[in-house]
Parts: sequence; C-alpha cells; structure tokens
Amino acid sequence: MYSVIILVCVLVFLLHYLLKSPISGGGSRRTKLPLPPGSLGWPYIGETFQLYSQNPNVFFSAKQKKYGPIFMTHILGCPCVMISSPEAAKFVLVTRAHLFKPTFPASKERMLGKQAIFFHQGDYHSKLRKLVLRAFMPDTIRNFVSDIDSIARESLRLWEGRSINTFQEMKTYTFNVALLSIIGKDEVKFREDLKRCYYVLEKGYNSMPINLPGTLFNQSMTARKELAQILAQIISSRKQTRHDDNDLLASFMGDKECLTDEQIADNVIGVIFAARDTTASVLTWILKFLAENPAVLQAVTEEQEAIIKGRDTREEEKLLSWADTKKMPLTTRVVLETLRVASILSFTFREAVEDVEYEGYLIPKGWKVLPLFRNIHHCPDNFPEPHKFDPSRFEVAPKPNTFLPFGNGVHSCPGNELAKLEILVLLHHLTTKYRWTVMGPQNEIQYGPFALPQDGLPIKFTLKS
Repeated sequence: MYSVIILVCVLVFLLHYLLKSPISGGGSRRTKLPLPPGSLGWPYIGETFQLYSQNPNVFFSAKQKKYGPIFMTHILGCPCVMISSPEAAKFVLVTRAHLFKPTFPASKERMLGKQAIFFHQGDYHSKLRKLVLRAFMPDTIRNFVSDIDSIARESLRLWEGRSINTFQEMKTYTFNVALLSIIGKDEVKFREDLKRCYYVLEKGYNSMPINLPGTLFNQSMTARKELAQILAQIISSRKQTRHDDNDLLASFMGDKECLTDEQIADNVIGVIFAARDTTASVLTWILKFLAENPAVLQAVTEEQEAIIKGRDTREEEKLLSWADTKKMPLTTRVVLETLRVASILSFTFREAVEDVEYEGYLIPKGWKVLPLFRNIHHCPDNFPEPHKFDPSRFEVAPKPNTFLPFGNGVHSCPGNELAKLEILVLLHHLTTKYRWTVMGPQNEIQYGPFALPQDGLPIKFTLKS
C-alpha cells in the first residue's frame, strides 16, 4: 500500500515538474542566450540529495571550481542559478534588486505570516522597513543598553558552575533581548507564554506542510494561532494605555502607519524569527573561536577589563552604557571575523521576476537565484588565508561587496546594529567574569539550517575566582 502511495506521489511531482517548471517553455530571449553552465540533475529531484547528503559548502565549492562563479543546478524542486562573485551579488541584491524578489518555502510563509516583511517588495516593504529601522536605529537602541546588560547578567548567572549547550542557552538570551526590543519591558508578564508558543512553532519551520493532527506542521500552526492571540492581547493593552514607548511595537502602531493587527502580529513573529537563532549562532561560534585562540581571548579580556578600570571605584558594578560599547574596537573585530569565518547564512534565496541577462547568460523568469555568501567570504582573493581566524584583518575595511553577513541592499537585515550590541554586552561580562571549557570533540559543522559547531558547543562554565 505504502509503495503505491509513494509511486503516486512521484508521478504527481513529475507531472507538476513537466507542466509547471520554469525550465519548460520558450521565448525569443531564451533561444538567443545560453543558460549558465551546470547540471539540473534528475527531474524534479535535481541535485537535492547531492547538496544535503554532505557539507553543503563542499557541494558549492565543487560546482564553483568546475563551472566558475555562476552556475545552474536544481534543488528542492526548483531550478536555481548560484552566484559566488562580489559583482554578481551586488547585481542581484543592489543594482538590479527590483528584478529579484525574496522567496521562502510556502510552509515558512504560512508559519511566519504572509504579511511579514520578508515576503514583500515595493511600497509595503519600504514602509515596513522604515518602521523596523526606526525602532532599531542607534539613537533608539542606545536606550536599551542597561536593560540588555541586566538580561546578560541574569543569563550568565544561571549558567554558573554548569555544563551547558551553548547554542540552546544563547537562544534563550537572544529571545529575551528580542522581546525587549519588540514589546519593551512592561510586557514581561507575557514572556513565558510567548516563549512557550514560539518554541513549538519553530520546530515546524523545516517540516513538510501537512496540516494533519499530530504532525509537526499542525502543532506549529496551532502554536502560531495561540501566539497571534497573545500578541493581540498585548496590542489591545497598548492601545488602551497609550504610553510613550520606543520599541518596535510602538513603531508599528504609530497612528499614521495604519497597519492592521494581523500585519503587526505577522511582523513581530517574523522579527523574532530573524533576530533569535542567527545571533545565537554567532555567539556560539565566538565562544568556540575564543577558546581556540587564547591570545585573542586574552586581548579581548584586557580590553573589557580596561572599561571597568576606567570607572570610579564606586561604579565598578555599574551597568554598561552606550559609551562603553564604543570602547570595544578589538571585540568588535572579533565579532566581524566570526561573522566572516562562520558565515551563519551561507546563502539567501531570490527569484527572478522576469527574464534577466547577466554576463551573457539567461536567468529565466521564476528561477531561484542564490548569492553564496560563504563562498565570497572564504575566497582568498577577498580575504587572504580565508580559513584562518584573524580579527586583525578588519583593521582595514574589506573590499566592496566582499563582506555580506547581513545581506545587502533594500532587503539587508535592518536589525544588525541591535544584534552587534547584544553580542558586545554579553561578551563584556563573559570575558571579565567567567571561564569556559569546550567539552568533547569539535571537528564537525552542523547545519540546521544555520551553520553551528558540533552538538551546539557543549561547554563547562565557571565563575572566575
């Protein structure tokens, strides 16, 4: 019985491929320009197994070596063009960004919400981006430093004397900072319910979109519905109190913006998704790289201790200030080098909205286009000895379009300043007050979907004497 069902599914997929795939069909421009070099693999399946049965960077590097900086493939049911040069990334993300729309799997769109900023272009996207930037610009987030400092201190206190999974604990820290920036500290009473629902929701992000009772997707959609109800309560409460806030929710609820409650909820959930796991992944890699490079760790510790020594004796336990975070140039370079080496986001997805010509090749309408950030970050032409962890390389600004940890153009991450701030604050307390020892081997990289040290980097965490 099961073999019959599988056969039917395969036939349906093949029929879908033959009838709907952007590969089929023709047109005047398609007959004049060649497709990029590469292979499309098997019908519908393409080269998906080759990509996901190994370190994906091995797949990307082998293709680039064989075909050059632009090549075609076929993954997850979609024909794709992959690009790995700074010039091509700029073409797709900046100079011709209007020809390439952001794209995500339909299941993720349903979970985050169709009104979320990630899924749009044009006027609606521009309005949302303006609202997000207003909440996350330096003049706004500087008011959150003391509150982020308190969250960092409390998080680290809970780790004292324990063996922890670094990534899991960092996810809790970045989730709490995300909520602070989105709904402020007055709604702290909702934190645990929001966390409970979101943690169920995230388990279904990469699941098959089968909305039947008992499936991961169904559980996630149920949690998503409850999450929206909690956010509706917060929005209703905020409308009644009308106090003056400078968080993201206040920016979304500005009288002149006229966003619906559904649009606000979709974008709040979307910002949590964007803000939490990526920043937690970066922090996890930083702890790994500092443990492996004791001279760098010592230099960072001395820089952070100098901030404390520069205070009056009575102020040594004072919360960090915005000015303090500007006295961390070496620590900032460690963050930037971690973003480059780890390349948390190996690539991003775009979709051609019309036939596009690039470098004499055709990118057909409907094809996915993937700028390969990791390949750009690890190219020796852009960064000599690319696999060496060397923060000093950022004493000089990178060449244009070679360092893209937050993307580029109108769809680049609007929360990057907040992410860097919460990392610096945590590292200040981490290096001045604690020691950590990595437990077990760390020879592998995991992808789920972000690049992570093996097993989430288990460490032994202790307070300095």
